[in-house]
Formats: sequence, C-alpha cells, structure tokens
Amino acid sequence: MFVAALLDFLIGDPKNLPHPVQSMGVVISFLKGLAEKIGKENKSRLFIGGLIITFIVVSLSGISGWIIERLFLFFEIKNPILSTLFFCFILSSSLATRSLNKSILEILNSIRKENYRDNLNNIRQKLSLIVGRDVENLDTNEILRASAETASENSVDGIFAPLFWMFIGTIFWEFNQSMPGPLAMAWIFKASSTIDSMLGYKEGKLKWIGFTGAKLDDLMVWIPSRIVLITLPFCCKTNTSILKTISNSWKEGIVDSSPNSGISEAIFAYCAEVRMGGVNYYKGVKVIKPIVAMSYPIASIDSVKRILNLSLRLQIVWIIVFTLIIKFINL
Repeated sequence: MFVAALLDFLIGDPKNLPHPVQSMGVVISFLKGLAEKIGKENKSRLFIGGLIITFIVVSLSGISGWIIERLFLFFEIKNPILSTLFFCFILSSSLATRSLNKSILEILNSIRKENYRDNLNNIRQKLSLIVGRDVENLDTNEILRASAETASENSVDGIFAPLFWMFIGTIFWEFNQSMPGPLAMAWIFKASSTIDSMLGYKEGKLKWIGFTGAKLDDLMVWIPSRIVLITLPFCCKTNTSILKTISNSWKEGIVDSSPNSGISEAIFAYCAEVRMGGVNYYKGVKVIKPIVAMSYPIASIDSVKRILNLSLRLQIVWIIVFTLIIKFINL
C-alpha cells in the first residue's frame, strides 16, 4: 500500500494510459442505455435494471482485479521487484491523491493572481470538473467554500475509502491468497463509486436505475468515513480537545442527507478550522446544506490548503497503522 500511495502521489494518472474507471464508465453507459430502453417508464423494471448493472459492473471489476492479482503472484516468484512495482502502479490507479491536489491547487493558484477576477469564468470551469453543484454564479468566497467541501468529501471517497478496502484485501491475502486481494477489493469499491457518480441522481429514471449503486457506495464508504472521523483529529492542532472535536463533527455532520459526506465535511471543517455548508444549486434546484463549524471563519486559500495537508498527514498515518497491523498478523 505504501508503494502504491507513493506512486499515486508522485505520478498520479498518466494521461496517455487508459484508466480502469474509464472502462467502468463505458460499460455503465452501455448498460444504462439498455436498461432505459427495456425499462421505459416502468419503475420496477428500471430498478431491476439498475440492480443488474451494479452486479455486472462490480463483478467484472472485482474479477478483473483478481485475475491481475493471480498474474502478479505468478510473476512475483520470477521477478519480485519488477512485478511488485507494476502491481503497485496498477493499484495506485484506485487512489486520487495527486489528481485531487492538482485540481484544487490549480483553482487556488488562479485565485491568487492579481487579475483573477477577469478569469473568474475560467476558474468556475475548473471547479465544475470536480463538483456537482452549479458554478455559473459563484463568487470567490463560494468557489473557495466549494473547494474546501469537495477536498474534504473527495479525500474520503477518493483516498481513504479505497485505502481501507485495499487493507481489507491485504488481510484476506494473509489468510488465503486465492481470495480477492487489495486490487480486487479496491476495484470493487471504485466500481460502486463510479456507478454512484454516473447514475446516483434522485431524479427521473436515474432515481430507480441508480438506487442500488448509490446504496452500495454509501455502504462501502460508511466504515472508512467514520474511521476518518475518529483519526483525523490526531493529525491536527486545535484549541478543542480530540473528543470534543469528534463529538461536534458527529452531531453536525450526521444531520446531512448523505450518511457519509456530512461527517466527512464536518470533521475536516473542525480540524482545518473552516466553516462549511450553506446554499447550493444543483441543476437550478436550491439545496440548503447544514452549516458546520459555525464558529470558524469562511473558507480561504489557506484553509483549503490545510485540508489538503491534513488529508496527506492522515494518509501517512493510515498506511503506517495498516502496515503495523499486517505485520502483527504475520507474527
């Protein structure tokens, strides 16, 4: 996991190489078209179609990862160094540390420029690539708030959740290497996450097609988000005690409509000392998100950077702890 995380941080996702999520997206789009064509306006058929889509995409992703793991275990005996590096490179595709940092920092660096107001539309366009809300009318403060919130939520979805499932896959290997390992489990999670991002909208046909995928993604992020809630305060320095920080974050985050994103945003808000929540628009529809960490200032360039730094610190802590647990199991 350490090598995979390091490769993701240093290299990220090379643009010239195909990414597993792209393949998942192609399959999801094809199956979605079939489900809509067959289901038409029938809610039960659309729900069953979404259930089948989730089963097929998650199964194919897990089996693909499992096959690559079998190849790695076979070639590891002949060339351990090269095969390990190659396997870790593929494994790193499940993490989003570099891509998340790069996207957020590009927005922050653009805002730092003296003439940034002249390029506000360009900044909004960059923001639209990483958030689901409408960005056309966002001012600088709202752009920074959106950046802080997506940095918090995507740290859990794109870094800590896949890390957790890699760890679970590694534990499986400690008992039986024929079981799904870190890559298979990471790709199973990425499949559920991709289905949720493409189909998990509570409107029209997608309300029924994307239901199963959205619930599976919620389930797979449920434990990692709560581990982040408990562990992130150990990586920050605030005037509030660790227990108080966790308690406040839980109380304010759990009221969010999402079982995971509210908690993720709340704990980062308290640890980075930045207020989050407020009015958002999604396809023109007004949504009021609960305010968290009300006593702290609104988002700034520095507070968004603190979120990214906290995420990196916690990632290092997780990898160290996971490695120690695996070493202990081997004793």
